[in-house]
Amino acid sequence: MEYQLVSIEDLNAMFHYHERSKHALDQYARGPGYLDWESQPDPFRRYAGAPLFSLDEVAVTAEPPYHALFAADTIPPRALDNQSIAQLLYDSLALSSWKAFSHHQWSLRVNPSSGNLHPTEGYLLAPAIEGLHEQPACYHYAPFEHNLELRYAMALDDWDELTAGLPAATIFIGLTSIYWRESWKYGERAFRYCQHDVGHAIGTLTVAAAVLGWQTRLLDGLTDDELSIILGIQAQQGIEAEHSDCLLAIYPSGQAEPVHNQHRISSALLPRLAQLPLHGTANRLSETHMLWPAIDTVAEATRRKTIHLFADDEKPVTPPNVPDAALLEGSPSARDIIRRRRSAVDMDGQTSISRAGFYTIVQRLQAQSAPFTMLGWPPQIQLVFFVHRVENLMPGLYLLVRNEAERQNMRETLRPEFVWQPAEGCPQGVDLIQLDVGSCVDDAWVIACNQRIAADGAFTISMLATFEAPLLQRGAWFYRRLLWEAGLIGQLLYLEAEAQDLQGTGIGCFFDDLMHHLLGITDRRYQSLYHFAVGQAVHDDRLQTLPAYWHRANGDV
Repeated sequence: MEYQLVSIEDLNAMFHYHERSKHALDQYARGPGYLDWESQPDPFRRYAGAPLFSLDEVAVTAEPPYHALFAADTIPPRALDNQSIAQLLYDSLALSSWKAFSHHQWSLRVNPSSGNLHPTEGYLLAPAIEGLHEQPACYHYAPFEHNLELRYAMALDDWDELTAGLPAATIFIGLTSIYWRESWKYGERAFRYCQHDVGHAIGTLTVAAAVLGWQTRLLDGLTDDELSIILGIQAQQGIEAEHSDCLLAIYPSGQAEPVHNQHRISSALLPRLAQLPLHGTANRLSETHMLWPAIDTVAEATRRKTIHLFADDEKPVTPPNVPDAALLEGSPSARDIIRRRRSAVDMDGQTSISRAGFYTIVQRLQAQSAPFTMLGWPPQIQLVFFVHRVENLMPGLYLLVRNEAERQNMRETLRPEFVWQPAEGCPQGVDLIQLDVGSCVDDAWVIACNQRIAADGAFTISMLATFEAPLLQRGAWFYRRLLWEAGLIGQLLYLEAEAQDLQGTGIGCFFDDLMHHLLGITDRRYQSLYHFAVGQAVHDDRLQTLPAYWHRANGDV
């Protein structure tokens, strides 16, 4: 294992935040205590005065089938043009529908978000594309209008330097977070939820790119300051400022040489980008604010300030599992699943999932194939299943070890009375371990802050991160990556649930140490970072559903 000199001050600040942001039976993490509707943040960032480029709404297509997204080189890559850019963003960060009740309306998006608050902003960096701009440029994506706002244009030589060493037709998507959007409702724990949402967005972009026959890689060889310059947000300050998160390289599949996560952008280019004139002024999101110093502290502590690359950062790029012919033949449309995804707010407590369908999901969650190969670090999240209603599988606690190197350590850490038996009927290549047999309904809903949805689905998952060791090895900045990995798993679960004609919901509110107690965890070797339920949603018939861009069709944009 390779170590670098890490900041003990940053690590202590991050560990302190993680502990103080835990929920417990006798005390929740600090929050506002009420919702100040007068200060509710605008969910849409706009850059007033920036040139606008309208994108087409792209009709949902029957092809490709959903399960083909996870097969190697089965989808021919689309050409990079205005239409393919429009589809990429339409299937990842755009509005998916509107809900209406009485005189109130609110939008939903393709990328899920805690509380539907959407702290994540997206930026496109692309070469000159007919119908967009005659020069390479950086754009902010405006989901309300499905438009691009030009932030800056660059010279062709600068674009060539930015993409040096990358495949032809590479584009970039950058993600940022506005912490105020989440802390308005959730207080100190909001920082965690923002990072989950980054993971959700990474997932939506990776899947939307796969629909186009494109691959995605997370470029993790940038400091946060360098990324802020590339995205044109380096001058933002204050509680409504955007914080740089990550940069994704997206390029046609079938490249002879894979793009490496450790790819570095030319440092000589960054000062030139920093001097380019920026278009547009960021809109104000709220008239008043409630300050959360704990978020400021952990945000500073977890910034990536230096780059040190590790020998195990670059996982081998393995081909995705090829689904069998029967799975592909019965596969629903990938884009239909992407666009119809919703977060369930209630589940019926009755509907089960077939064992075959359950194991299809479990197999997809293993770390050796897409979308997880786009990350640059070894898998850190192991999955604990509360199985409630899986046909021909005993209810109980089950474990999926996604990183084989953790198996022995987990066995030594978790309760000695756990049985550690292979789950009944596991297909070849699926390594699900039975820990305990018997109803775990009460444990699931109590641990999830007494939310019945955790008990009323077919199963619920706790995402258990290898925690202390990677943070001590790499530094506090890796805390955000752990939460991103959890969010990416959550996004895949959303889609897998829809593919089984079920629904999912992310559960960010849970009693952290009660979950640890259930498993016998008494230290920081492992920590639960996110929960997720899959089951049959109960729909509210009082709500009216409107098309995503009905307001655009009516000329209301």
